[in-house]
Order: sequence, then C-alpha cells, then structure tokens
Amino acid sequence: MIIGGVATFAVLYAMAPDEGELKRNAEKEASATQILWAVQGDAEKGDVALTTGEVQRVAVQREDIPEEVIDGVLAAEQATFYEDPGINIKGIGRAILSRGEAGGGSTITQQMARNYYSELDGEPPMTRKIREIFISIKLGQQLEPDEILTTYLNTIYFGRGASGIEMAAQEYFGKSVSELDRAEGAYLGIIIQMPSNFENPEPDSWTANYLEKERWPYVQRQLAAMYDNTGGERGLPEAEAQQLEIPDSIIDYEPEAGLDDPKLGYVRQAVINEVERRYAGSNVTGADIATKGLVIETSLNPDLMTAAEEAFDVLPEGAADDTMHGLTAVDPSTGEIVAFNGGPDVSTVINNSLVHQTQAGSAYKPYVLARALSDGIGLRSQFDGDSGLEFPGLASPVINSGEVDYGEVDLIQSTADSVNTSYVDLAITVDPSRVDDLAVEMGVHPDRQETSQVGPLVALGTHQVNALDMASGYATFAAQGRHFPAHMVTKVTTADGTEVTPDDQAELESGTEVLSEGVAADATYAMQQAVLEGGAKNAALDDGRPVAGKTGTSSDAVSAWFVGYTPQLATSVGLSRAQSDPLDFGPAFGDVFGGTTSAMVWKAFMEVAMEGQEHQQFPAPQWVGEDQRFLPTPSPSETPEETDEPSDEPSESPSEEECDPNSPECDTEPSPDECEWGWEPGCDTDESPDPDECDGILNRPDHCDDEEENLPGGPPGSDQSNQANASGNNSLIRPRD
Repeated sequence: MIIGGVATFAVLYAMAPDEGELKRNAEKEASATQILWAVQGDAEKGDVALTTGEVQRVAVQREDIPEEVIDGVLAAEQATFYEDPGINIKGIGRAILSRGEAGGGSTITQQMARNYYSELDGEPPMTRKIREIFISIKLGQQLEPDEILTTYLNTIYFGRGASGIEMAAQEYFGKSVSELDRAEGAYLGIIIQMPSNFENPEPDSWTANYLEKERWPYVQRQLAAMYDNTGGERGLPEAEAQQLEIPDSIIDYEPEAGLDDPKLGYVRQAVINEVERRYAGSNVTGADIATKGLVIETSLNPDLMTAAEEAFDVLPEGAADDTMHGLTAVDPSTGEIVAFNGGPDVSTVINNSLVHQTQAGSAYKPYVLARALSDGIGLRSQFDGDSGLEFPGLASPVINSGEVDYGEVDLIQSTADSVNTSYVDLAITVDPSRVDDLAVEMGVHPDRQETSQVGPLVALGTHQVNALDMASGYATFAAQGRHFPAHMVTKVTTADGTEVTPDDQAELESGTEVLSEGVAADATYAMQQAVLEGGAKNAALDDGRPVAGKTGTSSDAVSAWFVGYTPQLATSVGLSRAQSDPLDFGPAFGDVFGGTTSAMVWKAFMEVAMEGQEHQQFPAPQWVGEDQRFLPTPSPSETPEETDEPSDEPSESPSEEECDPNSPECDTEPSPDECEWGWEPGCDTDESPDPDECDGILNRPDHCDDEEENLPGGPPGSDQSNQANASGNNSLIRPRD
C-alpha cells in the first residue's frame, strides 16, 4: 500500500504541468464575454446585447507593491501564504470529505492553478481538486513565493474591467498601486473573492452588508493574527487592526458607461450574477465571465424589455421621484425570464424587479388558497367574511377593506373580493408555515420568510418579495402546477465552443410538480373571477383572452401589486418606493390601489407581449377537495324561554304540516332566512333596508373595485406593523351551484 501510494503520488506529480505553462497562460490576452438576446424568428442565435467590456492590464514588479497592500491581500485571501507549501491541508480535508463540493480553503497557489491551467476545465469537482493540489505542490517547489504572488496579483480579475492590481488601483482609487494605503490594499484583497459583486456595492444591499459586517471584520482579525504569528513582521497589532476602516475614497463606478441603452447595465449585472450562481459547480467565476471570451445566450426579448419600461407610462406623471417600477415576465413552460424592468440607472438605483423587495399585500393570498386546495378544502367551502373578527394570537381584529361585512363567503368570493377575515381564518386552518413552504416550492425565494413574522397575517402579504419572486410563483399556477426555476441564461459556451452545464440542468429539463393539475385549475378559476368580477377588472385584455391574477395593496399603500397570467406568460407588477414611503401619484389621483395602478401597467405590457399569440384557454375547474363549513357555532341561549303548560285543546290554526298553502288561514310569509335571496314568494323587498352602493356586481361606483389592505396593529415601522392585513374590493359574488 505504501509503495502503491508513493507510485501514485509520483505519477500524478509528474503529470502535473509546470511553471512554464503557468507563465504562458498568464500572458494570454484576456477577451470580453458576449451576452446575447433571445433568438428572434429563424435566426440560429440572438443578436449581441452587450459585451462585458474591454479588460485592461498593466503588469508591475514585486517591489512596486507596498507591503501594506500585500498584508491586506494576504489577510483577505491566505494569511499563511509564506508558510504554506502551496496547499492548505485543512482545506484539502474539507474538500475530500465533501467530494469536492465544499470548496474553500484554497491557497493562492491553488487559485493560480484553477485559473491558468486548461487541464482542469470541465473536470468533475473531485478530480479537479486532486489535480489542482498536485499542480500547486509542483509550483510551490519550482517557484519562489514572491514569484507566485506577483503573477497572481498581476493577472487576477478585480472587477470594473481591471485585470491585475495596478489597474484595480486605478479603477477603484484613481492612483497607482504604489500609492495605496493599508485600508485600500485590504479593500482590493476583499474584492478578489467576488469581483462582480464588490465592483459597485449598492447601499443597504446584501453585498454592502456582507462587506461591512463579515468580510471587513474578518480581515481585521486576520491582520492581528498575522502580526502575532510573524512576530510583528506582517499585519497589525490588534488595536490598530480594529481601528482600520473601510476606505471612503472609492471612485463611483458606472458599468453602463458607453452603452447606448441604460437597461443594458441591468442586463449585464443580472446575467453575471446568475451565471456565477447557476454555474458554480462548473467553476465559472466572475473573472471567467469578464476575461475568457464566453458566449452567454439569454431568454431576454429586446422588444419586451422595452415594453417592460414603457408600460409604466400609463401611470400619472405626478408620481414620486423614487417610485420603484418592478415588472418581471416568465414563460411558465420553461421558467425563462423574457423581460424585466431594471430601472433608470444601474449605478445608482437597485434593480427594481430582480432585487428590490416590498410587501406582497393580498397578492400572497393565492399561496394560501393553493395550500388549502392541496389539503382538500374545496372552493365552495364557507367562511365568516365579516369585518372586525378576532383571531387567536393577533393583537388587533382583522378588518376588511371599507370594513365591509360579507357574511358567509366561499373561497371563490374570498379571492375575487380579497376578503381578509376569511383568508386569515384559512391560513390558520392550514398552518401559516406550510403556506410559506409551498410558496417557496412555487418560486418565492426562501429568504423572504425572514422579512416578517411567520403567522396568520402572511395571508395578507406581510412578507417582502420582489417582482421575480411573484412572477415565478404564479408561473407555477399557469404551468398547471409544475415549477421550473426562473432563469434568463439559457446557454453558456466557452471560447473553444464547449457548452457548460448549469447546476440546475435536471430541474430545467422536466420541472418539479408542486401542485396537482386540479389544484392549479381551481386556483386559476378563483383568480379569473378577480379579473372578471373583482378588483382586477383593469387587467382584462382587449382581445378577450382569459386572464387570472390577484391584486395587492399593503397598509398605507406602501406597495401596490398585480400579478397575473395567461396560459403562456406570467407577469408581476409591483409599485413601491425606495424607502418604503406610501405611494403618491399626486392629489388629483387620490388613493392608490393595486387594481387602479399595477393592473393597468400589467395590461399595457401584456397587450404587447400577447400580440399575435394563440388564444389559449385555462383548464376547467376540477372542484378538488370537499366543501366544508368553517363558520362559528351559534352559542345556545343562556336560559330557556318559559313555556305554557301543555293543553289538550286543539290549536286554533293548523300546524305547519297540516297547512294548505292555498288556505287563507295559512301564513305563507317566509322566514327571514327564506328571504335571503329576495326572490321567494312573499318576500317584500320594498321594506328591506337600502342596499349598500357596493353590494352587487352591476352599476357599481368605481371605488367599489378598489382594493386596500388595512393592516391591524401599529403604524408602519412599529412592532405591530408586521401584523398588517390586506383586502380587496366590495363586489358580491353569489355562491356557485
């Protein structure tokens, strides 16, 4: 065994390439990646949308790099670089135990091997890691540490089109690497891990928080550890390390500079982020995207991207300047994102559709409905729809929009009229945590569950979501219960024509059945009524094709939604403001509702998207589950009424069983319950009280179709504001036969 092990080691070591290939590969000219639009017509490939831009590199010598900068890079990447023999034993152990999946722990030398040796491309993770180790060992013996480090810093990608630390210093700080101070050197060291993310971290974004709360404190600790481990030769004393601050001299970056269309900056950003995430198993990094001449094909339709911007022109001109216009459209049959609206300026405004989050409002209710239908609760099941009902665990009663008392309602009317009380009751019945679990399976990102307390009021949309979450989730309804992961990158090809396999290939090929076809059909039927008879009439398309969807307006109109779909396309529209202030379209517009804003934007976009498309129909409802009653049980009278002693004398009037309806002695006046519908003989409708102006379907004032969610509890931002509730319009839908 010992002899075999030694022989295997010797063979693998001999087969590993040497420093000659390292130097040749390091000197190769980097080339930009092409990002393509979706294929149009009979073309074999889509047109080029943009490239990742020219990559700039200027080599420097080891003596040109200040020791303070070297310390910062090593603290971020490998504090023990000068002591390690080219490999990290702990990192190797972790990789072996995870069969190459865990990664991490790679030394600078191993990163060199990964970046510059083509022999590692396309290898399975375990094989790649083993070969990487032997290349690193060989390089560690053939080259001095300073040679390895200098080559690494001269060629590694730092984002902003900068290959090598000299150009990185110019792009981030506007000066040569020799002029950088300790904090600036540490910042550049941190960038190496995720260059495409750190090249332009937006305030309050995940990247900015990660930099401030995790990566920067880590570098501070490593600088102090280096100081202790090297006897003060490298690093900083702990007190000085803790005082080191993130530099405030970082130059603003405009990645869309030179692009004719501002939306291309958002496309570039979104595509790079998706490739890094979905192709991580194939070791495709942000540096590869920027420098290795890849060809990335997308599902983005340039005409629909333009339509996604222009659809918001239907809104009043008096909108607040910081109004966020979220719109994402997903093909339900594939999960492909065909369009999204990023925003006006990628360098200053977060992606309105793929990143920015706001409360879902009543647009979250269909996930509760899907959970209930999957649990066997049928569409005709009855609930108490009166306003002001109290529920266990909630500090305040749940209020319907306009404080309307709906009485007994089924789930069809509850959906069309967005009845808050019945939906909160339904969420409690099926368990709010199970609602969230299903929403995640349908396409909502799991992190959204952490944006508010998981409880009954998730039915009213207290969680914050983005337009991509909602389009992906509703696409599962449109795909008859099958979910395909939302994505815009359809193919990645290397410079030599090799196609790279994404990590989610299996899921993309067949999807995952999340809902039964019957559940999806019934939920779709209920959401069709919201467009036909409820608060989403403004979303109805002019050509009459079927539309299903749901509006949503959070408390104080902090957000307004319409999420809807045809059989071929699911699109979500979300309006909110950057700092979660109430939406404002000027005093002339009045109150803001999802049905009067987002539904109109949705219609404007879908009229363009569905033009020329086949008129497909939704499956008919299958009426899954059982029709159940979830109504309060009447409490018995506290004391029985006194009754007269029984009499042997016959009654002066015939009993109900003996009464002849044609006899004048028979009292045929129906009971109040019998007059519920107003058409039975003997029902005197003239004496009934005047109906509410919103009671009914025909000839109703416009405001009756508005949807507003009044969340019980405190004002926005208070502890109770997470217990917010949402509701819909006042239309009345009779129980179905």
